[in-house]
Amino acid sequence: MAAKLDLDPILARKEELEALLAEPGRQDIVQLSRELAELRPVTDAIDAFRAAEQEVGGLELLLDDAEMRELAAAELPEARERLGAAELALRLALLPKDAADERSAILEIRAGTGGEEAALFGGDLFRMYQRYAALQGWKFEVLSETETDLGGLKDISVAVEGQGVFAKLKFESGVHRVQRVPVTEGGGRIHTSAATVAVLPEAEEVDIKIDDKDLRIDVLRASGAGGQHVNRTESAVRITHLPSGIVVFQQDERSQHRNKARAMKILRARLFDQERARADQERSADRREQIGSGDRSERIRTYNFPQNRVTDHRIDLTLYALDEVLAGPGLGRFVDALVAEDQARKLAQLE
Repeated sequence: MAAKLDLDPILARKEELEALLAEPGRQDIVQLSRELAELRPVTDAIDAFRAAEQEVGGLELLLDDAEMRELAAAELPEARERLGAAELALRLALLPKDAADERSAILEIRAGTGGEEAALFGGDLFRMYQRYAALQGWKFEVLSETETDLGGLKDISVAVEGQGVFAKLKFESGVHRVQRVPVTEGGGRIHTSAATVAVLPEAEEVDIKIDDKDLRIDVLRASGAGGQHVNRTESAVRITHLPSGIVVFQQDERSQHRNKARAMKILRARLFDQERARADQERSADRREQIGSGDRSERIRTYNFPQNRVTDHRIDLTLYALDEVLAGPGLGRFVDALVAEDQARKLAQLE
Protein backbone atom coordinates (compact mmCIF):
# COMPACT_ATOMS: atom_id res chain seq x y z
CA MET A 1 0.00 0.00 0.00
CA ALA A 2 2.71 2.46 1.03
CA ALA A 3 4.65 1.82 -2.17
CA LYS A 4 1.66 2.98 -4.25
CA LEU A 5 1.33 6.28 -2.43
CA ASP A 6 2.79 9.46 -3.89
CA LEU A 7 5.15 10.39 -1.08
CA ASP A 8 7.24 12.96 -2.92
CA PRO A 9 4.90 15.92 -2.24
CA ILE A 10 5.26 15.30 1.50
CA LEU A 11 9.05 15.41 1.28
CA ALA A 12 8.84 18.47 -0.96
CA ARG A 13 6.68 20.27 1.61
CA LYS A 14 9.24 19.53 4.32
CA GLU A 15 12.01 21.09 2.19
CA GLU A 16 9.76 24.08 1.47
CA LEU A 17 9.07 24.62 5.18
CA GLU A 18 12.76 24.41 6.04
CA ALA A 19 13.53 27.00 3.36
CA LEU A 20 10.78 29.32 4.60
CA LEU A 21 12.00 29.07 8.18
CA ALA A 22 15.48 30.05 7.03
CA GLU A 23 14.18 33.35 5.65
CA PRO A 24 14.85 36.29 8.02
CA GLY A 25 12.06 38.36 9.49
CA ARG A 26 9.12 36.02 8.82
CA GLN A 27 6.01 36.71 10.91
CA ASP A 28 4.56 33.19 10.63
CA ILE A 29 7.51 31.33 12.12
CA VAL A 30 5.42 29.77 14.90
CA GLN A 31 2.88 28.28 12.48
CA LEU A 32 5.59 27.06 10.11
CA SER A 33 7.59 25.48 12.95
CA ARG A 34 4.48 23.71 14.20
CA GLU A 35 3.69 22.32 10.74
CA LEU A 36 7.27 21.15 10.30
CA ALA A 37 7.26 19.45 13.72
CA GLU A 38 4.05 17.61 12.77
CA LEU A 39 5.50 16.62 9.38
CA ARG A 40 8.86 15.30 10.62
CA PRO A 41 7.60 11.93 11.99
CA VAL A 42 5.99 11.29 8.59
CA THR A 43 9.08 12.20 6.58
CA ASP A 44 11.27 10.14 8.91
CA ALA A 45 8.95 7.18 8.31
CA ILE A 46 9.16 7.74 4.55
CA ASP A 47 12.96 7.81 4.67
CA ALA A 48 13.05 4.60 6.75
CA PHE A 49 10.61 2.86 4.41
CA ARG A 50 12.53 3.82 1.29
CA ALA A 51 15.84 2.72 2.83
CA ALA A 52 14.34 -0.67 3.71
CA GLU A 53 12.82 -0.91 0.23
CA GLN A 54 16.21 -0.24 -1.38
CA GLU A 55 17.86 -2.82 0.87
CA VAL A 56 15.38 -5.53 -0.18
CA GLY A 57 15.65 -4.53 -3.85
CA GLY A 58 19.43 -4.72 -3.71
CA LEU A 59 19.42 -8.15 -2.10
CA GLU A 60 16.90 -9.47 -4.64
CA LEU A 61 19.19 -8.34 -7.47
CA LEU A 62 22.05 -10.25 -5.86
CA LEU A 63 20.06 -13.48 -6.14
CA ASP A 64 21.04 -13.48 -9.82
CA ASP A 65 24.73 -13.31 -8.87
CA ALA A 66 26.14 -16.82 -8.47
CA GLU A 67 28.81 -15.66 -6.00
CA MET A 68 26.48 -13.54 -3.84
CA ARG A 69 23.30 -15.62 -4.09
CA GLU A 70 23.81 -17.60 -0.89
CA LEU A 71 24.64 -14.52 1.21
CA ALA A 72 21.72 -12.54 -0.23
CA ALA A 73 19.28 -15.41 0.36
CA ALA A 74 20.39 -15.60 3.99
CA GLU A 75 19.92 -11.87 4.60
CA LEU A 76 16.72 -11.40 2.59
CA PRO A 77 14.18 -12.75 5.15
CA GLU A 78 15.27 -10.27 7.85
CA ALA A 79 15.43 -7.44 5.34
CA ARG A 80 11.85 -8.20 4.24
CA GLU A 81 10.76 -8.18 7.88
CA ARG A 82 12.34 -4.76 8.32
CA LEU A 83 10.56 -3.56 5.18
CA GLY A 84 7.22 -4.82 6.50
CA ALA A 85 7.77 -3.07 9.82
CA ALA A 86 8.82 0.14 8.05
CA GLU A 87 5.73 0.02 5.83
CA LEU A 88 3.45 -0.43 8.85
CA ALA A 89 5.15 2.46 10.65
CA LEU A 90 4.67 4.61 7.55
CA ARG A 91 1.01 3.68 7.23
CA LEU A 92 0.48 4.61 10.87
CA ALA A 93 2.32 7.90 10.39
CA LEU A 94 0.07 8.72 7.43
CA LEU A 95 -3.17 8.07 9.31
CA PRO A 96 -5.41 11.12 9.79
CA LYS A 97 -4.46 12.77 13.06
CA ASP A 98 -6.77 14.08 15.74
CA ALA A 99 -5.74 17.72 15.90
CA ALA A 100 -6.00 17.61 19.69
CA ASP A 101 -3.82 14.52 20.23
CA GLU A 102 -0.65 16.42 21.11
CA ARG A 103 -2.41 18.70 23.58
CA SER A 104 -2.51 18.68 27.34
CA ALA A 105 -5.85 17.77 28.89
CA ILE A 106 -8.35 18.53 31.63
CA LEU A 107 -9.24 15.36 33.54
CA GLU A 108 -12.54 15.38 35.43
CA ILE A 109 -13.73 12.63 37.78
CA ARG A 110 -17.19 12.59 39.35
CA ALA A 111 -18.70 10.10 41.78
CA GLY A 112 -21.73 8.36 40.27
CA THR A 113 -24.11 5.80 41.70
CA GLY A 114 -23.04 4.35 45.02
CA GLY A 115 -22.89 7.29 47.42
CA GLU A 116 -19.81 7.37 49.66
CA GLU A 117 -18.35 4.25 48.07
CA ALA A 118 -18.52 5.88 44.64
CA ALA A 119 -16.66 8.91 46.03
CA LEU A 120 -13.98 6.64 47.54
CA PHE A 121 -13.62 4.93 44.17
CA GLY A 122 -13.30 8.37 42.55
CA GLY A 123 -10.33 8.94 44.85
CA ASP A 124 -8.82 5.62 43.71
CA LEU A 125 -9.14 6.66 40.07
CA PHE A 126 -7.60 10.05 40.82
CA ARG A 127 -4.54 8.44 42.40
CA MET A 128 -4.29 5.94 39.52
CA TYR A 129 -4.13 8.74 36.96
CA GLN A 130 -1.75 10.73 39.16
CA ARG A 131 0.67 7.79 39.29
CA TYR A 132 0.34 7.11 35.56
CA ALA A 133 1.03 10.77 34.80
CA ALA A 134 4.16 10.64 36.96
CA LEU A 135 5.39 7.61 35.00
CA GLN A 136 4.87 9.58 31.76
CA GLY A 137 6.70 12.63 33.10
CA TRP A 138 3.58 14.79 32.88
CA LYS A 139 2.70 17.69 35.16
CA PHE A 140 -0.41 16.95 37.26
CA GLU A 141 -2.16 19.91 38.90
CA VAL A 142 -5.45 19.81 40.81
CA LEU A 143 -7.71 22.66 39.71
CA SER A 144 -10.70 21.99 41.96
CA GLU A 145 -12.01 19.23 44.20
CA THR A 146 -14.88 18.41 46.54
CA GLU A 147 -14.06 15.88 49.25
CA THR A 148 -16.33 13.76 51.42
CA ASP A 149 -16.14 13.09 55.17
CA LEU A 150 -14.38 9.74 54.57
CA GLY A 151 -11.80 11.21 52.22
CA GLY A 152 -13.52 10.32 48.97
CA LEU A 153 -13.96 12.67 46.04
CA LYS A 154 -17.37 13.83 44.91
CA ASP A 155 -15.67 15.54 42.00
CA ILE A 156 -12.23 16.71 40.96
CA SER A 157 -10.75 18.56 37.99
CA VAL A 158 -7.07 18.21 37.11
CA ALA A 159 -4.84 19.83 34.50
CA VAL A 160 -2.53 17.20 32.99
CA GLU A 161 0.23 18.90 31.03
CA GLY A 162 2.70 17.31 28.65
CA GLN A 163 3.13 16.27 25.04
CA GLY A 164 0.57 13.80 23.73
CA VAL A 165 -1.48 13.70 26.93
CA PHE A 166 -4.85 13.75 25.18
CA ALA A 167 -3.80 11.06 22.68
CA LYS A 168 -3.22 8.62 25.54
CA LEU A 169 -5.95 9.61 27.97
CA LYS A 170 -8.86 10.32 25.62
CA PHE A 171 -10.09 6.73 25.73
CA GLU A 172 -10.56 7.01 29.52
CA SER A 173 -13.76 9.03 29.06
CA GLY A 174 -16.80 7.10 30.22
CA VAL A 175 -18.23 5.25 33.21
CA HIS A 176 -15.81 3.26 35.37
CA ARG A 177 -17.48 0.62 37.55
CA VAL A 178 -16.13 -0.88 40.77
CA GLN A 179 -17.20 -4.11 42.49
CA ARG A 180 -15.98 -4.59 46.07
CA VAL A 181 -17.01 -4.70 49.73
CA PRO A 182 -17.27 -1.05 50.82
CA VAL A 183 -15.60 0.12 54.04
CA THR A 184 -19.08 1.20 55.15
CA GLU A 185 -20.49 -2.32 54.65
CA GLY A 186 -20.64 -4.42 57.79
CA GLY A 187 -22.13 -7.56 56.26
CA GLY A 188 -19.32 -8.29 53.82
CA ARG A 189 -21.54 -7.92 50.77
CA ILE A 190 -20.08 -6.86 47.44
CA HIS A 191 -21.50 -3.60 46.12
CA THR A 192 -21.32 -2.09 42.66
CA SER A 193 -20.59 1.62 42.35
CA ALA A 194 -19.44 3.90 39.56
CA ALA A 195 -17.55 7.07 38.79
CA THR A 196 -17.55 9.08 35.59
CA VAL A 197 -14.34 10.23 33.89
CA ALA A 198 -14.18 12.98 31.28
CA VAL A 199 -10.96 13.84 29.42
CA LEU A 200 -11.08 17.16 27.59
CA PRO A 201 -8.32 18.53 25.35
CA GLU A 202 -6.98 21.73 26.81
CA ALA A 203 -8.16 24.70 24.74
CA GLU A 204 -6.21 27.84 24.00
CA GLU A 205 -7.80 31.25 23.69
CA VAL A 206 -7.40 31.10 19.92
CA ASP A 207 -9.51 27.91 19.84
CA ILE A 208 -12.50 29.27 21.71
CA LYS A 209 -13.51 32.93 21.67
CA ILE A 210 -15.62 33.75 24.73
CA ASP A 211 -17.50 37.06 24.72
CA ASP A 212 -17.67 38.77 28.12
CA LYS A 213 -21.36 39.51 27.59
CA ASP A 214 -22.00 35.75 27.44
CA LEU A 215 -20.69 35.27 30.99
CA ARG A 216 -22.30 35.72 34.37
CA ILE A 217 -19.64 35.82 37.07
CA ASP A 218 -20.64 35.48 40.74
CA VAL A 219 -18.19 35.93 43.63
CA LEU A 220 -19.04 33.81 46.68
CA ARG A 221 -17.64 32.73 50.03
CA ALA A 222 -15.77 29.44 49.71
CA SER A 223 -17.23 26.53 51.65
CA GLY A 224 -17.53 22.78 51.49
CA ALA A 225 -18.52 20.24 54.11
CA GLY A 226 -15.89 17.61 54.66
CA GLY A 227 -13.40 19.29 52.35
CA GLN A 228 -10.19 21.01 53.27
CA HIS A 229 -10.99 24.27 51.49
CA VAL A 230 -13.31 25.97 53.96
CA ASN A 231 -13.64 29.20 55.96
CA ARG A 232 -12.04 31.42 53.39
CA THR A 233 -12.76 34.96 52.23
CA GLU A 234 -15.15 35.76 49.40
CA SER A 235 -12.79 34.42 46.76
CA ALA A 236 -14.86 31.60 45.25
CA VAL A 237 -15.96 32.20 41.67
CA ARG A 238 -18.91 30.76 39.76
CA ILE A 239 -18.94 31.38 36.02
CA THR A 240 -22.04 30.68 33.95
CA HIS A 241 -21.72 30.58 30.18
CA LEU A 242 -25.17 31.79 29.20
CA PRO A 243 -25.39 30.45 25.60
CA SER A 244 -24.47 26.88 26.58
CA GLY A 245 -25.64 26.81 30.19
CA ILE A 246 -22.27 25.44 31.33
CA VAL A 247 -21.48 26.38 34.93
CA VAL A 248 -17.99 26.20 36.48
CA PHE A 249 -17.39 26.75 40.18
CA GLN A 250 -13.88 27.28 41.54
CA GLN A 251 -12.96 27.85 45.18
CA ASP A 252 -9.67 26.07 45.81
CA GLU A 253 -7.44 29.15 45.68
CA ARG A 254 -7.43 32.04 48.18
CA SER A 255 -7.08 34.48 45.31
CA GLN A 256 -10.26 35.46 43.47
CA HIS A 257 -8.14 36.19 40.39
CA ARG A 258 -6.60 32.68 40.37
CA ASN A 259 -9.99 31.05 40.92
CA LYS A 260 -11.40 32.97 37.96
CA ALA A 261 -8.43 32.01 35.77
CA ARG A 262 -8.83 28.33 36.67
CA ALA A 263 -12.58 28.45 36.10
CA MET A 264 -12.05 29.99 32.67
CA LYS A 265 -9.51 27.26 31.83
CA ILE A 266 -12.08 24.57 32.63
CA LEU A 267 -14.88 26.43 30.84
CA ARG A 268 -12.76 26.85 27.72
CA ALA A 269 -11.95 23.11 27.70
CA ARG A 270 -15.62 22.14 28.09
CA LEU A 271 -16.71 24.44 25.28
CA PHE A 272 -13.91 23.13 23.06
CA ASP A 273 -14.99 19.55 23.81
CA GLN A 274 -18.58 20.48 22.98
CA GLU A 275 -17.51 21.88 19.62
CA ARG A 276 -15.41 18.78 18.86
CA ALA A 277 -18.33 16.49 19.73
CA ARG A 278 -20.62 18.45 17.41
CA ALA A 279 -18.09 18.20 14.58
CA ASP A 280 -17.64 14.47 15.20
CA GLN A 281 -21.37 13.87 14.98
CA GLU A 282 -21.51 15.71 11.68
CA ARG A 283 -18.65 13.58 10.29
CA SER A 284 -19.95 10.25 11.55
CA ALA A 285 -23.54 9.08 11.49
CA ASP A 286 -22.67 6.24 13.86
CA ARG A 287 -20.16 7.25 16.53
CA ARG A 288 -20.68 3.89 18.25
CA GLU A 289 -18.19 2.44 15.79
CA GLN A 290 -15.48 4.52 17.35
CA ILE A 291 -13.51 3.27 20.33
CA GLY A 292 -14.01 5.61 23.24
CA SER A 293 -16.82 7.58 21.67
CA GLY A 294 -16.65 9.93 24.64
CA ASP A 295 -20.23 9.15 25.65
CA ARG A 296 -20.18 9.66 29.41
CA SER A 297 -23.04 7.17 29.85
CA GLU A 298 -21.01 4.37 28.31
CA ARG A 299 -19.65 1.82 30.78
CA ILE A 300 -16.11 1.27 29.64
CA ARG A 301 -14.27 -0.58 32.41
CA THR A 302 -14.96 -2.68 35.52
CA TYR A 303 -12.62 -2.97 38.51
CA ASN A 304 -13.45 -6.14 40.47
CA PHE A 305 -11.55 -6.21 43.78
CA PRO A 306 -12.51 -9.72 45.02
CA GLN A 307 -11.22 -11.26 41.78
CA ASN A 308 -8.26 -8.86 41.38
CA ARG A 309 -9.67 -8.25 37.89
CA VAL A 310 -9.94 -5.24 35.59
CA THR A 311 -11.90 -5.59 32.33
CA ASP A 312 -12.16 -3.08 29.51
CA HIS A 313 -15.47 -3.84 27.82
CA ARG A 314 -14.69 -2.05 24.54
CA ILE A 315 -11.80 -4.32 23.56
CA ASP A 316 -12.60 -7.35 25.75
CA LEU A 317 -9.26 -7.06 27.55
CA THR A 318 -9.06 -8.47 31.09
CA LEU A 319 -6.06 -8.21 33.41
CA TYR A 320 -5.88 -10.05 36.72
CA ALA A 321 -3.59 -7.35 38.11
CA LEU A 322 -5.82 -4.76 39.77
CA ASP A 323 -3.06 -3.51 42.08
CA GLU A 324 -0.76 -2.97 39.11
CA VAL A 325 -3.49 -1.05 37.24
CA LEU A 326 -4.25 1.24 40.20
CA ALA A 327 -0.50 1.78 40.69
CA GLY A 328 -0.18 3.19 37.14
CA PRO A 329 1.88 0.70 35.07
CA GLY A 330 -1.11 -1.60 34.54
CA LEU A 331 -3.18 1.31 33.28
CA GLY A 332 -0.53 1.79 30.60
CA ARG A 333 -1.32 -1.69 29.26
CA PHE A 334 -4.94 -0.66 28.72
CA VAL A 335 -3.94 2.69 27.21
CA ASP A 336 -1.54 1.04 24.76
CA ALA A 337 -4.12 -1.60 23.78
CA LEU A 338 -6.80 1.03 23.16
CA VAL A 339 -4.45 3.16 21.05
CA ALA A 340 -3.41 0.07 19.04
CA GLU A 341 -7.05 -0.94 18.49
CA ASP A 342 -7.92 2.56 17.33
CA GLN A 343 -5.00 2.51 14.87
CA ALA A 344 -6.02 -0.92 13.57
CA ARG A 345 -9.57 0.31 12.98
CA LYS A 346 -8.34 3.34 11.07
CA LEU A 347 -5.98 1.21 8.98
CA ALA A 348 -8.82 -1.16 8.11
CA GLN A 349 -10.94 1.77 6.95
CA LEU A 350 -8.16 2.77 4.53
CA GLU A 351 -8.02 -0.65 2.87
